[in-house]
Order: sequence, then structure tokens, then C-alpha cells
Amino acid sequence: MSHAVPQAAIEKADVLIEAMGWIRRFRDKVTVIKLGGSIMEDDVALGHLLVDIVFMETVGMRPIVVHGGGKAISKAMEEAKIEPRFIQGRRYTDPATLAIVERVLAGEINESIAQRIEDYGGRAMPLNFVGPTDNNVLFGERLTLPGENGEPIDLGAVGHVTRVNREVLDNLTFAGQVPVIPSMCETEAGERLNVNADTAATAVAQAVGAEKLVFLSDVNGVRKDKDDPASLIHSLTAESARALIADGSIEAGMIPKVEGCLETLDRGVRKIHIIDGRIRHSLLLEIYTNRGVGTELVAEPV
Repeated sequence: MSHAVPQAAIEKADVLIEAMGWIRRFRDKVTVIKLGGSIMEDDVALGHLLVDIVFMETVGMRPIVVHGGGKAISKAMEEAKIEPRFIQGRRYTDPATLAIVERVLAGEINESIAQRIEDYGGRAMPLNFVGPTDNNVLFGERLTLPGENGEPIDLGAVGHVTRVNREVLDNLTFAGQVPVIPSMCETEAGERLNVNADTAATAVAQAVGAEKLVFLSDVNGVRKDKDDPASLIHSLTAESARALIADGSIEAGMIPKVEGCLETLDRGVRKIHIIDGRIRHSLLLEIYTNRGVGTELVAEPV
């Protein structure tokens, strides 16, 4: 006697079969995930993303999380009655601001993300310089910007990453732990510096030879028409991305993100994804389905 199987159950099995090929392909591969923007303020969306990361680790991928926390920092500065200053889009970081960045970003947010991963059944390690154990993995130097007359513009305690402690990250991911890294670095002399989260994630991906680098954004990826989500471009080669920048299709805030992606592809990271982190389980949909939900950038056509 046969029993009717609900169609929904069959469809769930089909999804698992589709995912199986990608799970096998990316098993033991490192994926760097950059968390930032409004996602950090959306507790539900962040929760779904962290569950996705636990799933990735569970099925044998080796995720590494790099995060920012600009809005939380701005809120803490407002409470401290410190007026923020931005120079060419970067936060000027004086000693009072740096103290807040270190407390909020490298302390509260970093520890909270790691704890939530643990709460969802994963294993995570916060990597910061807060508390008695300094386990920071990002090292760098002060960053200056070129001024109109060629004079360097001082940004205060703002830096860029020049060295990543890969050994620590390799050991953690090999042991099934998710490294959680705040976007701060330390100079060789011990000075702490604020770092742009996109560039920090890029530096980590390059250093560990990541298979994938995922930027969780507030948009669904690169679009032919920036105002039309339906014009999403699912896959872009480096050559076609440069052409879209040249003809103005990629503009404004997406340009530095895409240019950073292209530089990262040149340095050996195989694929870069830009996805809308507000979509429920966007990480799993992008990595473990045939079509994905964002834009995938590759050096050459697959």
C-alpha cells in the first residue's frame, strides 16, 4: 500500500540534493564573511546570518567573520557627547573616539557575536585585545590620505592592515571554531587603530587564501540600474565589472567595494559575493543554491 508524500516534503529533499554538490565542493574551504552596515542593527537578520554561519561550519566549511559596527560607535559617541568627524568618508579617530571604538567594536560587539554563534550551537573565538588575553590577529600601520596639494591628510588613529596572523586563523578553523575579528588592528609598537571593515575583510581573505569572500550589504548586489533590484547581475567577471564602472553603470558607494573586490581577485581569492544580508538565510541561498541571491565576481569566466 503506497502513501502519498506531501509535495512540500519532496521539495525539501530536492533542496538538500541541490545543496549537496555545493557542500561537497566547498568542504574544508575557507570563506571570509564581512558583517556590517544596517544588518548589525537588525537583531533578527543578524540572528539568521549567524545561524547560516553555524550551518556552514557544521557541514565542513571554514568560515571566518570580520565585522564593523559604525552605527553602534556613532550612538556611543552621541551618548558621550562627542561630535563625529568624517574626512573623505572615513571617521577621524581621536583618543576619545578610539576608546569608544575599542570598547564597543572590539569589546561589546565582538564578544556578543561570538557568544551568539555559541548559543546557536556553533563554536566561536572572539579575537580582540580586550581583557587579560590579547589574541588580536590584525597588525598594521597608520593610514593617511593624499590631500589636494599632495600633503598627507591625518586621520588620527586610523590604520590599514599590513599583516594577518594566519597561523592562529588556520588553527582555529581547522579545529572547527569560527574566528570573529573586529575591524581594528595594532601597530608593531602596540598602538590600536580603527580600520575600515571592508578592507580588513579583504586583507584577511588574501592572507588565508580564502575560496570566497562575502560582503553582506544593504543592497542585493551589483545592478545594471542601481535603483532597480530586478536588474541584479548574478555573475560578473573582472573584465565586465571594469566595463560597468567605466560606463557609469556601477557608481557611487558601490565603486570602491567593487574595486576592492577586483584587487582581491588579483591576489588569489577565487570568488567574491555581494549579497543583501537582510534577506533571510541569504548566505545559504548564495552559497548552496545554483543561482544564488546576489552578485558573484570571478576573475575569469567559469
